[in-house]
Amino acid sequence: MNKEEIIEKINGFLIEEFEVDGDDIQLDANLKDTLGLDSLDYVDLVVSIESNFGVKLVEVDFVGIDTFQSFYDLIENKLKVKA
Repeated sequence: MNKEEIIEKINGFLIEEFEVDGDDIQLDANLKDTLGLDSLDYVDLVVSIESNFGVKLVEVDFVGIDTFQSFYDLIENKLKVKA
């Protein structure tokens, strides 16, 4: 799965499950603010990533993850390690 496919898949479930406007998803936009995430939403996000990509995320993975770009990079790196 290449980076574009990863981004497309992530954006798809973010739009569907978090009801965010696709136009609001920008590489440099703040992930938490754009999605309106609270602690329960982070759990939902982790479950979505695990079910869509088969990779596990833990709390420490989110340290320094503030933009969509950094989130995409995190998932891409997790997939590389898994492969």
